[in-house]
Amino acid sequence: MNASLAPEQPFPDQPQEAQESPDLNELFDRYATLRDTIQGLEGEREELGAVIKAALLAGQSAETDLYRAALKRSRRLEYPVSRFREVFGDAATLEVASIDKKKAEALAKAGDLDAGALADLAEVKEVVSLVLMQRGS
Repeated sequence: MNASLAPEQPFPDQPQEAQESPDLNELFDRYATLRDTIQGLEGEREELGAVIKAALLAGQSAETDLYRAALKRSRRLEYPVSRFREVFGDAATLEVASIDKKKAEALAKAGDLDAGALADLAEVKEVVSLVLMQRGS
């Protein structure tokens, strides 16, 4: 436990009421309240983000005095499991099934997989993220 949260000796310049440290149950209650509040806010943020992203994808725009909404697109490679299995077989599929693309690429680099066939399997997936852009900068 962090001793700085509940000092044994009160600070001399604090009033008597402020010198009493909360007990562990009070600290835990505050922690639980903050966690629940944050989780609720994060859920609301995700819901609002989905609505805003859909509107921006439909051509609308949104901004406040401080921010302008923008969409950031990023791409990543994925290998479809069914096609990967057809090309490389069950053993190779099982070996990389729970591993990301880096594992498959490492196997190709080591010569365990045909690098050309792996490259042909690759699909680019686009991810769209909501970004707040500072206005006036």
